[in-house]
Amino acid sequence: MISVGVIDFIFNLAIATVLSMVIGLEREIKKKPLGLKTCVVIGIMSCLLTDVSIDAADHYAVAYEKPMDPLRLAAQIVSGIGFIGAGVILRRNNDIISGLTTAAIVWGAGAIGIACGAGFWMEAIISTCLMIISVELFPIIIKWIGPKTLTEKQLKVKVVVDNEEKMTDILKQMKQKGMKAYKVRVKDIKDSDHIQMDLQVLVNEKLYTTDVYYQLKQIDHVISVEMEAL
Repeated sequence: MISVGVIDFIFNLAIATVLSMVIGLEREIKKKPLGLKTCVVIGIMSCLLTDVSIDAADHYAVAYEKPMDPLRLAAQIVSGIGFIGAGVILRRNNDIISGLTTAAIVWGAGAIGIACGAGFWMEAIISTCLMIISVELFPIIIKWIGPKTLTEKQLKVKVVVDNEEKMTDILKQMKQKGMKAYKVRVKDIKDSDHIQMDLQVLVNEKLYTTDVYYQLKQIDHVISVEMEAL
């Protein structure tokens, strides 16, 4: 005969599994490093360790006749997941840091598992729904009602110019085409009369990167263009 405690644990574990799958699928759809399998494992194991921590505290409190902390193991889960999250945060060669959202969501999957293991499955369900809404829906709403800068994407651009006196004119033409240039760095190209301009550009996110490339190539005195989306 299965005890009530075991039934409760299976129920909590099932809720943790489903909610972790929802979180993992969101990352999987976006092709992020930690996806479905990672989030499910973290959620299930966090639920297990929390349940064990609570039951063990009750068991040994009776055996040793003194109170024990029921969430001692759960407290270590939070710090342990931090190491996994740190492994997802990357510094790319263009000095852009990525993976922060994925690291936070993995940490969230652990928190969902802890909540389910402690029996707070309703709170876990509400938290999961709010987390998915915050990650997926809120950015769309904010871009819709927020300032124009939220609808712009960032490009790292290298432009080679054949006349150093025309660099200011090129920047003006870029502005006329709706490109906001900033962090401009200029350097001479060795063994050449050409000048290289390294800059970051803000353009409307609806524009294809190739369209921006073609527009830059059409500007007079621009010899070559190299760009990368940030």
